[in-house]
Amino acid sequence: MTDGTERADGKIVKMDMDYSSAVDQQLPECEKMAQDGRLQEAIDNLLSLEKQTRTASDMASTSRILVAIVKMCYDAKDWDVLNENIVFLSKRRSQLKQAVTKMVQECYTYVSQITDLPIKLRLIDTLRTVTAGKIYVEIERARLTKHLAMIKEEAGELKDAAAILQELQVETYGSMEKKEKVEFILEQMRLCVAIKDYIRTQIISKKINTKFFQGENTEDLKLKYYNLMIQVDLHEGSYLSICKHYRAIYDTPCIEADTTKWQQALKSVVLYVILAPYDNEQSDLVHRISQDKKT
Repeated sequence: MTDGTERADGKIVKMDMDYSSAVDQQLPECEKMAQDGRLQEAIDNLLSLEKQTRTASDMASTSRILVAIVKMCYDAKDWDVLNENIVFLSKRRSQLKQAVTKMVQECYTYVSQITDLPIKLRLIDTLRTVTAGKIYVEIERARLTKHLAMIKEEAGELKDAAAILQELQVETYGSMEKKEKVEFILEQMRLCVAIKDYIRTQIISKKINTKFFQGENTEDLKLKYYNLMIQVDLHEGSYLSICKHYRAIYDTPCIEADTTKWQQALKSVVLYVILAPYDNEQSDLVHRISQDKKT
């Protein structure tokens, strides 16, 4: 192993011993044990092996054991033991970051599969607890938080949903792809509009650089962004800004390709530029709109 493995305390360590063969042997035995109703005995056996793999900094083997333990708990539908072991395993002394990440990623897949709401909420709470303040699982925590906000919204708790999602500062997440960041920010904006918090929506909107919408496969996000901005500026009575938003929508390829949609967008462009107070910018915009061959 040429690259070091990082422990939860930030120390980089090198693997002392490869336990993959021991894991290959014990995992099937413990899985059979769990299936036969001896879940705790299977977990105890794996915890003994996990201590060795963790101490030896064998990241791959430790990851396999952590994932196996939570999977056995999930398959047995023993939710108490599942939640207890998620917390316990993440706090083990000198635990390996990559192993915790693999375990959290595995548990995240259970969230959408669980239909019982109290059980689902408890698992989300457990996972959000163990991922709090840990940069290496920031994406998983963000996705869990988004899922929780969605549950709150479905329950009609819009203010709670907006507050929960605003906890996330995804624009600072170095490991998250730009597109997913924008999706998160747009959700934050949407929920703020839903609770009529237009000032906060305006603040959050500044986290998105509109140049992003010049890239490929961003048209849906672009339309969502400008439609949200239209709602904000309608509340503010900023007609010139609304005109500009509709122009951005009008200039979107999927709108240009649909006669009904581009005509509606263009009508809105003309309407709001007329409603806007006269000044140099408004006058210039009227001139540019009049030069469009479709008008």
